[in-house]
Amino acid sequence: MRSLDRIDLKILDVLQRDGRISMTELAERVNLSATPCSERVRRMEREGVIMGYYARVNPAALGKHLLVFLEIKLSSKSGDVFEQVKKELAFVPEVMECHLVSGDFDYLIKARLAEMTKYRQLLGEILKRMPASAESRSYVVMEEIKETLYLAVDR
Repeated sequence: MRSLDRIDLKILDVLQRDGRISMTELAERVNLSATPCSERVRRMEREGVIMGYYARVNPAALGKHLLVFLEIKLSSKSGDVFEQVKKELAFVPEVMECHLVSGDFDYLIKARLAEMTKYRQLLGEILKRMPASAESRSYVVMEEIKETLYLAVDR
């Protein structure tokens, strides 16, 4: 992946704020003509800089009022165990994020659900799928202060 110049960074900033912007308007906002602007966007898509475009859905509109973070500590650790966890959790639809982390626990999981009984079912499912789970801690979010996918672009 080659380095990003000032114009690439400006394009990324605008696209993160409005992924539905037309190429013509994007080009105007970054002071380029449409063709070179769209070529830059396609290059960044090809190179994996731009990973996709998404509709941000209000969780409440889908009845997903409960946001929970779950820490899981494994009793044994190896490349095989980590690989198995990755395979098991990759396709659990309620799991929005799963991170292998350093510190007192091994995995940090973010999930959105309708209610606490659904979380209890999910927790049981996750612990059953884990090859060597030893300990878990749950954190139920009482109030969401900030949640974004926006990455600050240093220009």
